[in-house]
Amino acid sequence: MEKELIIVLDFGGQYKQLIARRVRECNVYCEIHPYTKTPGEILAMHPKGIILTGGPNSVYAEDSPTCDRALFGLGIPVLGICYGSQLMAHKLGGAVKTAPVSEYGHTKIELDGVESGSKLFKGISTAENTCWMSHTDYIANPPGGFKITAHTENCPVAAMENSGSRLYAVQFHPEVVHTPFGTQLLRNFVMDVCGCTGSWKMSSYVETTVKELREKIGDGKVLLGLSGGVDSSVAAALLSKAVGKQLTCVFVDHGLLRKDEGDEVEAVFGPEGPFELNFVRVNAQDRFYIKLAGITDPEMKRKIIGAEFINVFEEEAKRIGEVDFLAQGTIYPDVVESGTGNGGAVIKSHHNVGGLPEHVDFKEIVEPLRMLFKDEVRQTGLELGLPRNLVFRQPFPGPGLGVRIVGDITAEKVRIVQEADAIFREELEKGGIDTGKGQFFAALTNMRSVGVMGDGRTYDYAVALRGVLTSDFMTAEAAEIPWNVLQICMTRIINEVKGVNRVLYDLTSKPPGTIELE
Repeated sequence: MEKELIIVLDFGGQYKQLIARRVRECNVYCEIHPYTKTPGEILAMHPKGIILTGGPNSVYAEDSPTCDRALFGLGIPVLGICYGSQLMAHKLGGAVKTAPVSEYGHTKIELDGVESGSKLFKGISTAENTCWMSHTDYIANPPGGFKITAHTENCPVAAMENSGSRLYAVQFHPEVVHTPFGTQLLRNFVMDVCGCTGSWKMSSYVETTVKELREKIGDGKVLLGLSGGVDSSVAAALLSKAVGKQLTCVFVDHGLLRKDEGDEVEAVFGPEGPFELNFVRVNAQDRFYIKLAGITDPEMKRKIIGAEFINVFEEEAKRIGEVDFLAQGTIYPDVVESGTGNGGAVIKSHHNVGGLPEHVDFKEIVEPLRMLFKDEVRQTGLELGLPRNLVFRQPFPGPGLGVRIVGDITAEKVRIVQEADAIFREELEKGGIDTGKGQFFAALTNMRSVGVMGDGRTYDYAVALRGVLTSDFMTAEAAEIPWNVLQICMTRIINEVKGVNRVLYDLTSKPPGTIELE
C-alpha cells in the first residue's frame, strides 16, 4: 500500500515539529522540508496534503521566506498556519497588514466555520472558543473565492478557506495544547480534507529509519556516546538493529550520573545484554570534575561537559581504529532550544547540538532520533525491544547532574543530588505517582541556610524537588504531588542525606522557566 504523506513546509516557525507530531498522532507519516522546495519537487513526492508553518517574518518584507504561487494550484490540499496563512492570502491577492492590535497568548475566537459546515471545523463545538495567537501582522482582507470561517475581536480573518480549491488558513496555532480544539482541527484537515486513512505506525518509522541508516552508513564504523538516558539508549538500540557490530557505544561515566546508573546501563548494553554492539565503559569522573572546578555559569558548564565528551570520544576512536560517524541521541526539543532552526532563539545549548570542538575526527554526524519528540522516542524504544523500566525512566539531560547543581560542581555536591534524587524517585513510585507524563528530579540549589537538627545548629544546602507534567517538553506545568508524599521526601532527604537541612518544591511552569534548573 502506498505510504500516505503530509509535507510540512518550514518558514521559520519554532513549532514546525509539533505540527508534524500532531499529524503523526493521526497515524499519518509526515516530513518537514524547507520552504524552498519547488512545486515540481513537491509533486514528485506525491503528498496527500501540505501544511505551511508559522514564522517570525512579515510576508510583505523583501527578504522574507516565500513560496511559488503555483503551490496553491497543484490540486493538493494546503493548510496555512499563522505566517503560512498570511502567505497564502498575500500570494493569492488578499491584503496582509500590520495589525492595529497584536494578539499573543489565549484569545477568544468566534468559530464561524462550525455553523457553515466547514470540513476543517467538523465536530468542533462553538463552546470551545479560545485559541493561541502569536502575531503582529494579520489578514485584513481574504483573497477572492475565500470565505471567513473564524474571527476575533481584533483579527477579522482568524480562519479562511476556499473549499473548492481545498485551501485553508488559520491565524492561530492549532498545534499547541493551548488551542483546545486544535488537535481535532488538524485531524479534520489530514483525514477529511486530505483523505488520509491513518495506517502509518511507529513500527513503520523504525523500519524506514533502519533502512535509511544502513544506506547512509554502509560498512562504516559508528561511535555513539551512550549517556544512559532514554534518548541515547534508544539511539543505540536503533543503530544496533541497523549496523550491529559496526557500532561502538562509549559509555562515559562522567561522575554526573544518577545513583547506580552506570551499572544499570552496562547490564543492558554490555557483553551480557541483548544487543549486538561493542560496549566500552570509561570511568572519567575525576577528569570532568577537574575541568568543571570553579565554573558556575550554566552555559559554560554545558559547553565544557559537551566538549569533554567529544574529547573522550576522540581518544576512544583512536584506540578503536577508523571511525566514520559520530552518532548522537538528539531529539527535537534539543534542536529547538539550541536555536538551530530558521530564526530560532538560543534558549540553552545541549551537548548533542552544541559545544563541539572545531576539529572532530569523524566524517559525519548521524542523529536517528532528530525528528522525534520524547513520547515518540519511548514508542520507538519499545518497538526495538528495550526494557520498559529503561524506556520509561525519568528523562535525563546530556550534561547530567551538571545542570541540576546550581553553582560550582564538586564530588560532594554530586553525592548530595544523587542521594536526594534516588529518595525522591523511590517515594514517588511508592506513592503511585505517574511520572511517565513528565519529568521528576531533585536538584541542588546554591543556597545554604540555618537549620536546627537535634540540639545543634546547621548551615547546610537546600535541595529543590521538581516535577513537571508535559506531553511535548516544549511547555510544562508543575505536577501536583500529594502533600503527604512531599512530606515523606522532605523528612527522608533531611535525615538521610548529609549536608541538607532544607527541601523546597519548584512550582515554576515552562515558560517562563525551563524544565531543568540550568
